Amino acid sequence: MLLLISPDSVEEAQDCAEAAEHLDIVDVKKPDEGSLGANFPWVIRAIRDVVPVGKPVSATVGDVPYKPGTVAQAALGAVVSGATYIKVGLYGCTTPEQAIEVMRGVVRAVKDHRPDALVVASGYADAHRIGCVNPLALPDIARRSGADAAMLDTAVKDGTGLFDHVTPEGCAHFVRLAHEARLLAALAGSVKVGDIGPLTRMGTDIVGVRGAVCEGGDRNAGRIRPHLVAAFRAEMRRHALEHAAATAATS
Repeated sequence: MLLLISPDSVEEAQDCAEAAEHLDIVDVKKPDEGSLGANFPWVIRAIRDVVPVGKPVSATVGDVPYKPGTVAQAALGAVVSGATYIKVGLYGCTTPEQAIEVMRGVVRAVKDHRPDALVVASGYADAHRIGCVNPLALPDIARRSGADAAMLDTAVKDGTGLFDHVTPEGCAHFVRLAHEARLLAALAGSVKVGDIGPLTRMGTDIVGVRGAVCEGGDRNAGRIRPHLVAAFRAEMRRHALEHAAATAATS
């Protein structure tokens, strides 16, 4: 399972760089513009310059409306600025058909510029609160649009987390659907240390966190700290070893 950490500034990205051995992807977003709020192109470039060359940078293009052309241009801006994972929050899409149209435009815009970039179709575990596309439709949307990964996050950051809106069993089904479609499965949404076990057992490919590695667990007021990133990674390793041992014992 890969660890994706989301700094909200160049300064926090420097903290991530200090903890580079403990993380896999540095994710650029702007939390005050939403769950998947897009940051400025120059911030993406600056963070790309700060992060070690071997660590990929991902960037969100926003909690986007159903405006395929607008979103495609935003995605192109993110990849031109140095991101290799491009995440699209399908906030304004109410049907799978709308989401597929948006994502097809993104895939073409990104892949025409950089074929090896990875496009992530992102939905929301709490979709029922904002009226967007069903979260379990995301793997099929990603597959039909040519994206590389399907992701679930939470739209409303009110202290509730991923499993408060989609049960662990539902998330495991999401992961299975993604893998059956030959996609990466990414899960985020106020993920805590206590969630690592079930996320590991269900085969999640990428886990995204912010609050869990910030001072006081506060994604807004707290700052990412390298020692908290290291501690989170240590728990990931522990659960991975336990899961491997349990699997070997039953095979």
